[in-house]
Amino acid sequence: MARFGFGQSRYGPFGWRRVGRLTDLVVALGIIGLLAIGGAVLQYRLGPARQLVGAAQAIDGDSLRLLGEELRLEGIDAPEYRQVCTDRSGREVDCGRAARRALVELLSRGIVTCEIGKADRYGRGLARCRQGGSDVNAAMVRQGQAVAYGGYRTEEEEARAAGRGLWALTFERPETWRRSHSRGAP
Repeated sequence: MARFGFGQSRYGPFGWRRVGRLTDLVVALGIIGLLAIGGAVLQYRLGPARQLVGAAQAIDGDSLRLLGEELRLEGIDAPEYRQVCTDRSGREVDCGRAARRALVELLSRGIVTCEIGKADRYGRGLARCRQGGSDVNAAMVRQGQAVAYGGYRTEEEEARAAGRGLWALTFERPETWRRSHSRGAP
């Protein structure tokens, strides 16, 4: 009778040879374990999403301190505090200090809410911050005080077209400036 599909078979539904219930259990636990490890690694890489709310102080044009924690504004890159740019007449402009002043102005308007995702390579939380109904990160790029760095391309194009902030100057992208002006360089 087993020959017509009825009764006990040594093969599973896919034609695999059955090895036993204990082996099936061990394989299933192994797969569950791998999924758990994968989830833990993913959580570690993405970082915990959390929110901080309070009065913030600008450190430079793209980083701030909120409730004692140093945060970097995600998706933007502002000139470094010591970075100098050149205006149309060839005069030097402290564009790094101007970017910090612009962030001070935005943060002085009231309480800031920052959504923090993962951390940058220096351990600072990467944040998207809002002040009232305004996106602080986008405002810095829209004013031309920061460039898009993985986000905010539309705001950068708007600032460039209007010749605002950095786009009215001759400047080196902050990332390039940092490479040529490392802390150890003279």
